Amino acid sequence: MNPSTDVSLPAPMSCLCSSEGRPVPLLGVSLSGEVLGGAARLVVRQRYRNEERRPIEAIYTFPLPSEASIAGFAMECAGRRLEGEVKEREEAFRAYDEAISTGHGAALLDEERRNVFTASVGNLLPGEETVVEVAFVQALKADEGALRLMVPTLVAPRYIPGAPQGDRTGHGVQEPTDAVPDADRISPEIARVDYGITVDIVFDLGRDVAIESPSHAIEVRREEAHRQRVSLRNDRAALDRDIVLLAAGAPGVQAGLVCDRRPGEEGTFALTVVPDLFDAKRAAARRDVVFVVDVSGSMQGESIDQAKRALRLCLRHLAEGDRFGVIAFSNEFRAMDPALTPFTQRTLERADAFVAGLVASGGTEMLNPLLAAVGMLGETDRDRVVVLLTDGQVGNEAEIVDGVAALGKGVRVYTFGIGTNVSELLVNDLARRTQGAAEFIHPGERIDEKVTAQFARAMAVRVTGIEARFEGVDVGELAPAELPALIDGEPWVLYGRYEQPGMGRVELRGSLRGERFHLTVPVELAAEASRHGLEALWAGARVRELEASERGLSGKRAEAMRKRIVDLAVRHRVASKHASFVVIERRTGDRRAHGQPEARPVPVSPPAGWGMSSHRGPAAPAAAFAAMSMSVGGPMTGGPVVMRARAVAPAPMAGDDERSVRLDPAPAARGGLLSRAKQLFQPSAAAGSARVAAPAAPAGAVARGLPEGARYGSGPGAPPPPAPGAAPGGGEPQGPDLGRVFEEQLASGLWERGEPTDLGRLTSTALCLAACHEQGIDSAHPIYGAQVAKAVEALCGLAASLLQGGGADREVAAALSAAYLVASGRRLRARIHDVASAAASEAVRSVAGELGDAGALRRRVEALRGA
Repeated sequence: MNPSTDVSLPAPMSCLCSSEGRPVPLLGVSLSGEVLGGAARLVVRQRYRNEERRPIEAIYTFPLPSEASIAGFAMECAGRRLEGEVKEREEAFRAYDEAISTGHGAALLDEERRNVFTASVGNLLPGEETVVEVAFVQALKADEGALRLMVPTLVAPRYIPGAPQGDRTGHGVQEPTDAVPDADRISPEIARVDYGITVDIVFDLGRDVAIESPSHAIEVRREEAHRQRVSLRNDRAALDRDIVLLAAGAPGVQAGLVCDRRPGEEGTFALTVVPDLFDAKRAAARRDVVFVVDVSGSMQGESIDQAKRALRLCLRHLAEGDRFGVIAFSNEFRAMDPALTPFTQRTLERADAFVAGLVASGGTEMLNPLLAAVGMLGETDRDRVVVLLTDGQVGNEAEIVDGVAALGKGVRVYTFGIGTNVSELLVNDLARRTQGAAEFIHPGERIDEKVTAQFARAMAVRVTGIEARFEGVDVGELAPAELPALIDGEPWVLYGRYEQPGMGRVELRGSLRGERFHLTVPVELAAEASRHGLEALWAGARVRELEASERGLSGKRAEAMRKRIVDLAVRHRVASKHASFVVIERRTGDRRAHGQPEARPVPVSPPAGWGMSSHRGPAAPAAAFAAMSMSVGGPMTGGPVVMRARAVAPAPMAGDDERSVRLDPAPAARGGLLSRAKQLFQPSAAAGSARVAAPAAPAGAVARGLPEGARYGSGPGAPPPPAPGAAPGGGEPQGPDLGRVFEEQLASGLWERGEPTDLGRLTSTALCLAACHEQGIDSAHPIYGAQVAKAVEALCGLAASLLQGGGADREVAAALSAAYLVASGRRLRARIHDVASAAASEAVRSVAGELGDAGALRRRVEALRGA
């Protein structure tokens, strides 16, 4: 991608004024670039024009993906293009300030958070236009058979906890607090804005792909070979929601090693492993899961509806024998029960009722409910999982991530970022620091696919305590230095540097459910190779890791770490919170300004779909966010706020004497995070609930040995994965209500759509499985396979029970036929065969002889449907 490629920027519809009545200097934004393989190289261009009679300084706070690496900064003015350079943050500011104070032009790019940046453009002359350009590279993630590109466009309002404290250093509408000292730098004014964004992105993936967007109406134009150019159907769009593009049918993430090296220079490599760890003989581990759902004001509208539906689907992926809890939070939080409860049909129905009653309002006090969830899980040998559903719009992300990671050793957090404007920094960091995973649900995307994909990761076999040992080659700094777990079927990526080319191998060692595990992969470090952007991806990942470790340091060690981060950022030209990009235009004659320019902060659009009517309008001053900024115990309580459980009367349910639990503020506790979490969930006597000791987890099986060499992923000749919504093997698209069908699945894995009897459940389950078969869904399906397998197992158990009583031979025969049609794999099919062949009834035993005849099985099912 050539960063200087000319891209048209949207012109303003009319002269827009800020809340002070002055013209807004930002005319429009464009997003352009290329998607090649599993990475994107993109450029954001911002066009400014001064409509006033004197020089001004435009200040624009905008987002970029938190996982991206900023790889360039430039300014175009008066017919010239000037490239920026990276300097230590204070040094960059001094250079910028000196330039505009002496009449020259300048632009400064500061990183406020990894996903929030401020562009300052000084000495914009009257009537003159200036374009500022930010280039970045981003590794893309596979999203159920599609590559997913998500680019945020708006720094949305966020909940700011804590008491006011400190001096202002920015132009935001919020005041700094003791919990969020940079609140004034991450809270731009919300107003009606007329500037918009244009999109021009080329996908060149080596094959034709189906490109779609759940966020915007797009046009896709085919060019030479397999290049496809994507733009917005309406030319431009408001900057009020994330831009999401999905390339279905893209080549899957492949194992292997790629390099970037010029002769005689240090090189960069990226190693990708896609492990195959499945072992049918290994018993599934029992899990303890706590679902934590955000019901704050920013979740109003479609987001809360999506969160509730996602939560209902999450619950149905549990198995009998698992234990779970549900916590909802805003300013305060409440739980369905004060302790984990076994997963049964009765508790599933109670959870459904609890979820149905959730309403979004209030602030976003997220740390306490997450600590409470960790406290509920306790210390057990079970898999311990927290599932968080939120839009992530809080100001104290670092405090939340550090607190949960410090307390929840061994607890994995799986996050769902829901809505049009997700703070993916929090969503990604929580997942990464706890060895979990992140998913994003934009309005219009299939929630059922997202939920099932997350639970597949949560349940997947994993190798922990990974160590990498290179043999035959000498490699430098690795990123990440603390290696993540190997997860069955999930791409595992390691970046590194090297000086000398060569051939060797890397041995990965770890622990698989208590057993030793090792895997050897051959590597070849090229003497000369070009993979543009790879160095920036490595440097960005290394900077992010060093910044995370810096938070635990003080004194000389902290200063040494800061210097190391700055040196790394300057050497490899990437942004950091300690290093900024600056570009200076030396002016002469009439173009040289006089006097200090007045600052003009750029307002931003209200987020799309947010139920925040009180925060909308021509302008939303700081006071409009007062309700969002209250700490739990009031605006001036200070210190940690500990919650205690108090029983409240739940919605009445027949035969249900258990209680919902609301958690209210109580005096602060001492003793650190651990005692804090324990006190958060101490049930009162009225709650009448005691913690249940966790049984031991099943013994793990011995890990399968894996041969050396490339045996992972799909090769170049592999067929493309199905498009979202398409059936495996190119069948008809899935029905739009299939997700709803699985929402109705009982805790046992069965369905009950008619009579609440064993025979009624058998018939309902058979018909639902028949519907799955017609849609091309079986137990190996990447989205619904786990729920189908659960249903088949449950149906076999119920069929065997009914056969002992007699009188349901025809229905059982048809049900076993339906189960076999969707059963993939020898184990499930053998289970069906055993049930049929053991029956006393000849009508049922005959099914065992027809299991290889799909036509005969379908006729049995049709007969049941006709009845």
